[in-house]
Amino acid sequence: MIATFITDYFVPIMFLSLIVLLLTGFPVAFGLAATGLVFGVLGIALELFPTNLFQVLPLRIFGIMQNETMLAIPFFTLMGIILERSGMAEDLLETMGQLFGAVRGGLAVSVVLVGALLAASTGVTSAVVISMGLISLPVMLRYGYKREIASGVITASGALVQALPPSLVLIVMADQLGRSVGDMYAAALGPGLLLLVIYIVFIVVLALLRPSWMPALPEQARSQTTATGASGRRSLGMLVLVCTFIGFTWAGLHNEVMAQVFSKPAHAPSDQIAITALIVASLSALLFASVNRVTGWGLLSHLAERFVFALIPPVILIFLVLGTIFLGIATPTEGGAMGAIGALVLALARKRLTWSLLNQALENTAKLAIFVMFILIGSTVFSFTFSAADGHLWVEHLFDAIPGGELGFVIAVSAIIFVLGMFLDFFEIAFIVVPLLTPVANSLGIDLIWFGIVIALVLQTSFLTPPFGFALLYLRSVAPRSDYIDPVSQQTIPRVRTQQIWKGSAYFVVLQLLVVGIVIAYPQLVTGGLHKTVSLSEEEILLQLNRPAPDLDSLDARRADDPLSNPFEAQASSDHDPMAVLLQSMRSSP
Repeated sequence: MIATFITDYFVPIMFLSLIVLLLTGFPVAFGLAATGLVFGVLGIALELFPTNLFQVLPLRIFGIMQNETMLAIPFFTLMGIILERSGMAEDLLETMGQLFGAVRGGLAVSVVLVGALLAASTGVTSAVVISMGLISLPVMLRYGYKREIASGVITASGALVQALPPSLVLIVMADQLGRSVGDMYAAALGPGLLLLVIYIVFIVVLALLRPSWMPALPEQARSQTTATGASGRRSLGMLVLVCTFIGFTWAGLHNEVMAQVFSKPAHAPSDQIAITALIVASLSALLFASVNRVTGWGLLSHLAERFVFALIPPVILIFLVLGTIFLGIATPTEGGAMGAIGALVLALARKRLTWSLLNQALENTAKLAIFVMFILIGSTVFSFTFSAADGHLWVEHLFDAIPGGELGFVIAVSAIIFVLGMFLDFFEIAFIVVPLLTPVANSLGIDLIWFGIVIALVLQTSFLTPPFGFALLYLRSVAPRSDYIDPVSQQTIPRVRTQQIWKGSAYFVVLQLLVVGIVIAYPQLVTGGLHKTVSLSEEEILLQLNRPAPDLDSLDARRADDPLSNPFEAQASSDHDPMAVLLQSMRSSP
């Protein structure tokens, strides 16, 4: 009787067992693996599975080890930790504060912009929220910012990590959905920038309606002035105009220059021209500021020089890393490695690279990489047994009852991810939930790139939602829990209550939901630039058709002389390939 019941409801019992195991606090990686192994053995005992069910499981695990895409995670993590620990956040925030602090809400806008830059360089929510909480929250409280607004701005800017490349969420999402990381990054750029603009517009409008909530910085706090007492913004504005002109000039001459360099006609796509133009403009600003400092010409104000040296190097690094990935020049793994090397060079150039910093960065990177690898192995074991039991069919039947077709499915999935995101880490959701939903989305004809971006935005929203949002917990860990005396103003600053953090994040949760709704209603915002068709003229088609075929006789002769030139005849050496050794031993075993 019990055996019949378990056989009939094998998949839901397996799924509920996993949920119960996770709710008891059992480690996620081991809970996934234990559930998969126990129910796999149980299925073999009940004759639901063949006795050799787990025979190919070691090959799956070796396949995980050989997944080059996952190498991007430790590389981008190392890049972000080095940039964050080398003082980039402090330099950027101080410079942005000098630039925008004269207007109401300027400091909040600076926090959002710096948070976006940190998000684009670190890819880790906790690092951004904790850094901004330690650096910017005391400054905002010192100058009279409303606690709810200060808390909301910091948590919202930290949560931008989920939607702005090179987000670790997008790397894992692309791997689980079977899509290109470069396409996922390119698709996330539009919604991420839209969200950033909406944040800034909201802050500006709120500063106009409630000026006492976000006062301007006092004159004595804006110390970056020229010898005549001017702010130095005119000099910075002229530099921006000159570099913008150089960038547009390069964009117009790009194809001609490339044709001269490579001695053949060049017709680069618009996105490649835009990225190279931004890099040229940024390098021009850095070169001009460096020459001005060395020669002592005095053409740039102290504010302009500080702005260039604090902002341009990390921006150039981000452009190089993401640009090479977008343009297909480098894989995400190669881009991440280049970013890690670039971060080391920047930290060394600023004389902030110490053995202690490097040791902490490598240790934290190794911990995160091991954490991800164990969860991925556990989820592979679980999904192996779950798929063998036709669990994907059970999931499809569950969603068949939801009305609305594709839209109903996406809304239901968004609601589920939203709730889970307040309790589970995004790695756990990506490795457990996303593989279960992907076959259903694929069968409904949903674009998986768009589907992944929606999930990332919903996860970002859940990270901000009280009372269990991870970003709120990170800020709570560094926000003052008791009254303290500010070391600069010598005034007593009241503590930040948990309810104030919750209330401040609620404003930005509404903005998040607005962007999620826009992305769901207008999928072309995500997929518009991805599915490009290549148009060929009639002459180009005829040229391809009339191209002579290779000489097959000479090809056969070359293969006879060199067997390794034929991939079907080549004999792969198994001496150094663990997968090949394991496969050979399995084939030869009786």
